[in-house]
Amino acid sequence: MYRFSPAQQPLACLLALQRIPGVGPVTFNKVVKQVNQPTDIFSESRLLTGLSADIMQALQQPDWDQVERDLQWLSAADNRYVIDQQHAFYPELLKQIPDPPALLFVQGDIDLLGKWQLAIVGSRNPSASGRDSAFEFARYLASGDMVITSGLATGIDAAAHKGALAAAGKTIAVIGTGLDRVYPAAHREMAHQITDNGVMVSEFPLGTPPKAENFPRRNRIISGLSLGTLVVEAALKSGSLITARMAMEQGREVFAIPGSIHNPLSRGCHQLIREGAKLVETANDIIEELGAMASVVPQFTDNEETAETARTTGELDEDYQQLFTFLGYDPVHIDTLIDRSGLTADAVSSMLLLLELQGQVAALSGGRYVRIGTAMGP
Repeated sequence: MYRFSPAQQPLACLLALQRIPGVGPVTFNKVVKQVNQPTDIFSESRLLTGLSADIMQALQQPDWDQVERDLQWLSAADNRYVIDQQHAFYPELLKQIPDPPALLFVQGDIDLLGKWQLAIVGSRNPSASGRDSAFEFARYLASGDMVITSGLATGIDAAAHKGALAAAGKTIAVIGTGLDRVYPAAHREMAHQITDNGVMVSEFPLGTPPKAENFPRRNRIISGLSLGTLVVEAALKSGSLITARMAMEQGREVFAIPGSIHNPLSRGCHQLIREGAKLVETANDIIEELGAMASVVPQFTDNEETAETARTTGELDEDYQQLFTFLGYDPVHIDTLIDRSGLTADAVSSMLLLLELQGQVAALSGGRYVRIGTAMGP
């Protein structure tokens, strides 16, 4: 402890305890409750009870070198924090879950941790419409001062973060590595945007690599920080369903967007709805359920939604409108569209290309196309 100033020593001891192999949130809290102050953890370690022999032995040789690197990271820039459950900024909602993190590493606007949050999660390989839905829901809700929380993963997570940022709103990324790493690496630029306009959070010490066992632990924080969790697309066996069920166990609201019965990524959402999740078609479904937030989120009127639909289809000539009516939200093969419309193959191909460029149609594998609808309004 000689290398740390008196002001640093309490946090240094907590960081060292967290790095002891085998010490998770439960054991961490068991140790902290047995001492008067954090600096007693190692000076009086032989008096601690209820710990395994391996942990007792490891307490005799804490990794002070790594703790020193932790503190250097902490002091290297503004808006970096390490907080325990007694800290003023530790989120109250997170304290209520069965196994709250002992420490949180935070980078960015720490005030956001206590704000109203909606978690948006889903498939890492979503459909085009699923990705658009996540983006639009996040953009719409973030524009009304709701904080969007997700896990920085590819697919739905990334779309949710991007939607919030596009609205100049706030977003929280809870990650399954140390804050000195970005996973996946392709999201490094987005991570920088989030620390500038939101906050990154992890319970894992610096240097922690991406490991499969880390992500269920991350997921409980995503749901634990939030008043509700929205699942956009999810297979029957997916991390998103784990997050949703954790939210249910934590007494939080769960929302799910239904989809085509032919889309395997809709089955997880349909299962959640059968288990009691609220079926969501519009952002207003979420606002109404969470109640208290309705006053801070803008709402569109039916007339505005109708006007938007008219603008979308009114710009198309009669042939385009006819083809558009044959497109559904289920994938349709181009040959089926040719048969239904009575138009030539060249005409249909050209029209589909234009609709795709306008963002109204998505091309899928195998010559299939699907209509893309908006999801932000009520």
